[in-house]
Order: sequence, then C-alpha cells, then structure tokens
Amino acid sequence: MIEYPHDSLLLCKQPRLAEPEDLRSLGRPDPAAGGRMTDRLEAVRLFREQAGGRIPVMGWVEGALAEAADLRGVSTVMTDLVDRPEWVTDLLEHVVEVEIAFARAQVRAGADIIGLGDAVVSQVSRRAYRRFALPYGQRIFAAVHEMGALARLHICGDTTHILADMAETGADIIDIDWMVDMRRAAATFGPSQSVCGNQDPVAVMLQGTPEMVHAATVACMDAGGPRSISTAGCEIPDGTPHANLLAQAEALAGR
Repeated sequence: MIEYPHDSLLLCKQPRLAEPEDLRSLGRPDPAAGGRMTDRLEAVRLFREQAGGRIPVMGWVEGALAEAADLRGVSTVMTDLVDRPEWVTDLLEHVVEVEIAFARAQVRAGADIIGLGDAVVSQVSRRAYRRFALPYGQRIFAAVHEMGALARLHICGDTTHILADMAETGADIIDIDWMVDMRRAAATFGPSQSVCGNQDPVAVMLQGTPEMVHAATVACMDAGGPRSISTAGCEIPDGTPHANLLAQAEALAGR
C-alpha cells in the first residue's frame, strides 16, 4: 500500500513482497504501458525536444538491490541477505531485467545519460556488495553503453569501503557523498571516469552561507581534479536558499 501525501514524497505502508512467496506474483511492467514509468519517458522526450543538443538529458533507474529494498522493505531485505540469499538472487534477477528495459526505453526516448541509484548498498559489506549489487549494476550499464548512452552511478552514504568496486561497474560518472574523501575517490576511479560531488547537502548547501558554499565547491573541485563534476553529495534539500545555489554556480564560473 502506497500513500501519496500532498507536496511530499510517497510512503510505502505495506511492501509489495510482504512474504517471500509473493515473488511468484511479481510481474514485469512494460515501461510504455502507463503509470510512473511512462510519465518518465514522456519527460525525457520533452526535455530532448526542448534542450537536446544544448544540455545533456539524463534518465534514471534504481539499482537492483535498491529496488529489491523498495519491494521488500529495507530492514527485511537486509535480513534476507543472510537468511535466504538464493531468494534474494532470484528477486534481483527479476528486477534487473525490468531496470534494463526501463533504461533502454529512456535512451530511445532521448536520454544521453542513465543514472542508477543504489543507495541501500552503502549499508552492506564489500563482500555483499560484490555478490548482490555489482554484477547487476554492470549488466545495467552494459545495456546503457550498448544503446550509446553514458552511465552514472549514485550511492548515498559512506562508500569508502567499496570505491574500487564502484569503479568496476563501468560507470562513466560516479557520485560520492559528503563523508567520502573526494581526493581518494578521484585517485581510485579510472582515468576515463569522472568523480561527482561532494559538499554536504545539509550542513553546507541548506544551512551554510554563500561563502561556505563557494569555499566547499572550490575545495571539492580542487580535490577531484580536472574531470570532476560539482554537485552536493546527495539531493539538494527543499528550502535550500537560492543564494547558496547561485554561490555554487559562481564558484564554478570563476574557475
């Protein structure tokens, strides 16, 4: 059961896969058959029509383990990794095919980049990441590259322990959150990969001053090197002062 609060994020009150046997009834939605996936395809098409060729258009999918957590619940799927790992693998095999189909549909609609969000994997060990996340990210990004688009990986949280593994996904752009050392990440990733980050979205972007934002932006770019991309470590919070966003742009313009 999903609730849709006014002017807020949706809330999942009852996971779709409340019991392991519910996996047998889980379908594979067609991205073009209506609903939220089709809405995203239409958005990509509109962006392409209005801005294609001038700015890159980015689509998005969930990582397989992140989507498994959405379907099963984060705490429950973490327990499943230990109690029923083979069942988790079956779920991930199901999910990854849906994500690949959605990614391909967005590229056909006009996306230049496909981002993949796999935030939940910052909560697992490196061993678990290599078993339950890395192979599926590699498959999704291989499909993205086959379509001629670029791939971007986003994992919230402290991913210091899996930086080298994140590079193995084949992502062209790799996001890091504010608690990860930007210089270390840039040195870990390959020469053709861009590190993206990583000022604190709350303490700096939301609660800081324009001067703090300017300084943090410059520091991140200096640490990340010439291929780095400036963003906050994660999503910019609602209510972030416009002056702070302008300070980031001004810091970049002055480089």
